Amino acid sequence: DPPGMGNLLVTGGRCPRRMATIRQTVLFDAPPHDVFEALMDSKKHAAFTGDKAKIDRRVGGIFSVFGGYATGKTLRLEKDKGIVQSWRSTEFAKDDPDSRVTFHVSKRGNGTRLIFVHSNVPDAQAADIKQGWIDFYWTQLKEYLGPKKA
Repeated sequence: DPPGMGNLLVTGGRCPRRMATIRQTVLFDAPPHDVFEALMDSKKHAAFTGDKAKIDRRVGGIFSVFGGYATGKTLRLEKDKGIVQSWRSTEFAKDDPDSRVTFHVSKRGNGTRLIFVHSNVPDAQAADIKQGWIDFYWTQLKEYLGPKKA
């Protein structure tokens, strides 16, 4: 999409709402299991983000991360391979639909390749949310999973 041009979503006669999709690929120097666990385990998630996390790791289970900033429900789960969740932040308008996050984890050499897609993001928030994933997730997670300091 050209900059600032999200997908157009038309819902039931209401005004069209502009939505965006964020796509990111991240490499980690850790096995897929460790990346998956950091995303789905409440204690590990809190450790790498530095904020409260409550994650019910079952399909249909709800989560609240970053002290309640982001909440949603796990829609699909494949151990050490994939996670699909509904996702919304406290910055979403009440009538904004939930967005969707997909984490696809695969072995890449001695590490992991994560393909991440965040769809149905309100266009006005897309740039901030995109940068937020980099600053508050991927950078922190790489540090958390990196070589342990003695």
